[in-house]
Amino acid sequence: MTVKIYDAPSGAVGSGDFSVRVRPVGGQWKDLFIYKVKVDMHNVREASMAAFDMDENVEVEIMCGLNVENAVIRPLSFEIMPVVKGTTVSFTLDRPRKLAIEINGERFHNLHLFANPIEESPPTPEDPNVLVLKPAIHRTEDILRLAASPLTPGGGIPDVLYFAPGMHYLEETVLRIPSGKTVYIAGGAVVVGSLVCENVHDVNIRGRGILYLSDFHRFSAFRGVRIVFSTGISVEGITTIDPPHYSIYLGKSQNVRIRNFKSFSTRGWSDGIDMMACSDIEIDDVFLRTSDDSIAIYGTRWDFVGDARNITVKNSVFWADVAHALMIGTHGDYHKDGDVIENIRFENIDILEHHEPQPNYWGAMAINAGDKNIVRNVTYDNIRVEAFELGQLLDVRVVWNKDYNPAPGKRVENVRFHNIDYNGANTNPSRIHGYDADHIVDGVTFVNLRINGQQILDAESGNLDINSFTEDISFRLE
Repeated sequence: MTVKIYDAPSGAVGSGDFSVRVRPVGGQWKDLFIYKVKVDMHNVREASMAAFDMDENVEVEIMCGLNVENAVIRPLSFEIMPVVKGTTVSFTLDRPRKLAIEINGERFHNLHLFANPIEESPPTPEDPNVLVLKPAIHRTEDILRLAASPLTPGGGIPDVLYFAPGMHYLEETVLRIPSGKTVYIAGGAVVVGSLVCENVHDVNIRGRGILYLSDFHRFSAFRGVRIVFSTGISVEGITTIDPPHYSIYLGKSQNVRIRNFKSFSTRGWSDGIDMMACSDIEIDDVFLRTSDDSIAIYGTRWDFVGDARNITVKNSVFWADVAHALMIGTHGDYHKDGDVIENIRFENIDILEHHEPQPNYWGAMAINAGDKNIVRNVTYDNIRVEAFELGQLLDVRVVWNKDYNPAPGKRVENVRFHNIDYNGANTNPSRIHGYDADHIVDGVTFVNLRINGQQILDAESGNLDINSFTEDISFRLE
């Protein structure tokens, strides 16, 4: 039974807003390092983040540096009730959780606490097939040259590239990972740079370390992790801080699994995880606080051509300081006959925020079929949406967004909302709109839709605006 913490390397950017310590129930306290992270795009502010691993009940104590009048631990669905005493907040965790903790109503200078599961079979630096990168500035071509040296045990590039605890600066900005390899970023390692999987297969990126891209303007065109034209890729356990563009960017790739990934972003087009023309993707147990869409699923875009299908997002927490938490459908192959985006499932998800000043981009859950696309067979199951600042609950439309779409979408078909709970003002009507009589929304089913505890069995009581270019919109209980 273990509680494991990771010391931060010299040079890591810390926050002094909180002190946090953890222990097995009744055991010895361990202090966590508090990283500084940035949040929001409209008004960038500094928040805090800490992490540890656990496989038993854990007590958490947070010292706030000011008198605590109230403390809220999100997601609210976890029902974690803190004990407040003076300047201290304490509570117990019985399982790994990803939490956002607000003191005295402060949602921006807040604390994010990630209790990870204990790692399974992590590589060790002593393994002869592991190349260990000690704290240093590393040139990416030098890494691969060293790895391929005849002096490397066994010859050839080792199976695992191991970033040991410490600060690692990639002078060439990106590390391009060959097929069949693992990049392991150990807890306590901070890598300043970006990881790329391009035209490769069977790559693992894992660990408890951090990809750090904040305040480095020469990285302005880069993502945290880029996975393009690749298959059999796994990303697990790491955290990305302030990537200039997407946290994880997938193009024309398949058989990708992303698990226990965390990210913060503050810049325009700094989406969380975006997928273009991808298939067979599983995203599980992630926390994304983003300054654009947290999750976006598209067809054709740029060099990535084709349909998108068989994508599951589950057991996750999303905080969209800007734009949508969940977005589908904007981009497709308008030069030809559009794309099919199908078999998409969102399951067991908490949405903590949706804040978008532009009404055309409202919708915590959004399907906007543009570019001649057909979007079909989409399920939202067990989604909990907390009160958000500005936007609307859902937006299901066939659209011609002239900022992005040379042509309208074709259709939206067979969308199911099951066990949706929203607690908030619900001021702005949700939309279900076809574009015209030839471009319709056909088949949207609501089963157990609850808004502020009220069962919704018709559009009026749910404040849903449904236009005339729709068919088969239904509400029922189960």
